[in-house]
This record gives sequence, C-alpha cells and structure tokens, in this order.
Amino acid sequence: MKNLHIGLFSLVMMVSCASSDDSAVAQMELSCVSAELLEDSYHVGFLIMDGVYNTELTAPYDIFQHTKYRDGIKPMSVFMVAESCAPVKSFEGMSILPHYTMDDPELPRIDILVVPSAEHHLDSDLENEEMISWVNKISGEALFVTSHCDGAFVLAKAGLLDDVQSTTFPSDIEAYRKMFPQLDVKEDVLFVHDGKYITSAGGAKSFEAALYLAEHLYGAEIARRLAQGLVIDWDLEQVPHIKVTQR
Repeated sequence: MKNLHIGLFSLVMMVSCASSDDSAVAQMELSCVSAELLEDSYHVGFLIMDGVYNTELTAPYDIFQHTKYRDGIKPMSVFMVAESCAPVKSFEGMSILPHYTMDDPELPRIDILVVPSAEHHLDSDLENEEMISWVNKISGEALFVTSHCDGAFVLAKAGLLDDVQSTTFPSDIEAYRKMFPQLDVKEDVLFVHDGKYITSAGGAKSFEAALYLAEHLYGAEIARRLAQGLVIDWDLEQVPHIKVTQR
C-alpha cells in the first residue's frame, strides 16, 4: 500500500512545518520541481492557482497517478501547471510546488487537461486573460478536457462549452446559468461527458468523474481496481451522470 501514498504528496510542502512566517516562502528559490514523464503515456496537466481546493486537485490526481501501477495499459503521467514556479497556496492552506509554468518552453504536450476548482473561479480568475487564453489553446490540442466543481466556469469563459452539455458545483448552478446563459446546463448529476469535455460537480465526487475517464479509456476492470486501491466502491451504473453519444 506504500505506492498509494506517493505521488502528489511528495510534491506538497507544508510551509508551516518550517515557519508560520510567509517570508520563508519568499526566500525560497523559485524553481519548478521535476515531473516524472513515463514513456508512451497520456500527459495529464493540472492547472493550479492560488485558492485551488484540495479535493478537486488531489482526487483526480490520485486516480490518474495510480494508473502507472496497472500492467498492460497506457499509463498517465501527471503534472501541475501554474503561472509561475512559486508555491501555490490551496484554499485549505497547503503550499504546492508546480512542475511547469504556462509559458514554459519545456511544457509537454497535454493530452488531458484538468481544471480543478479554485476560490476565485467565479470572479477575479475569469479576468485573467492570459490564463483563459492558455486554457483555450491547450484545449484545442487535448484529447480530453475535464473540470471539477467551479472549474467549469473557466472552461465556459474560454468559450469551450457553448456547444456541449455541462455541469458544475450544485449550489453554483444558478450562477453558472446566469453568467453563461448560452450554455446547456445539467443538474442532479455528478458529471457530464460531451465530446472531449467532462465537467463534474466536484468535491469528493471528483473521484467518480476521474474514475469514469479511467473506465472510458481502460475499461471497467481497470477502473474497479483503481477504485479498490483507494477504498472506493465503484459501479458506473450506480453513478448519476450524462454521456452524450450523438450530436
């Protein structure tokens, strides 16, 4: 079970262990950490920024990172992308070191873009034109684009969801509809898969959305084994979701 605890947590630095003074962070050398890129793997990029919510980041990260322990499949290489190499402070207070910056010339091709929710995804983050433009560009090249909770607001702002069905955090559905009245918004489901886009309600249910993509790519048995490793009962037929199969 040791393998279940490596990966993301080796990249998370709890600055408070060293000092509660934010100056400790400021004095650190600002350099991104190395990412492990497996041969013949899906490259999965997580877009993170200050205020990112722990669960919407760690849930899909756990699921996707554990694919490298399953034999006979094309695994996923996971990494985090931010505006700079400075530690990103999550909403819950963790300081997280990114692997790449958005303008890093060494940034690998991103096959699967993951946009976890962050504290300001309904307001100031949507005014970040550089970030929105980057999401739009990367999405055009990606095989899948996924969001968790209010990450859907970022995808919608980038104009990516105008022609697909989508969902977001349940209590933000009305705000989502008001801000983007052109969207076909679904509620009372945990996630929606339409084309290359998978939008989820977020929270702890981010595990379900990530397991769904794993099952879509690898089949039900692999998804079940990934879930079992994290002590999750997984049965897609029992999960309220929408998969759009025709357009």
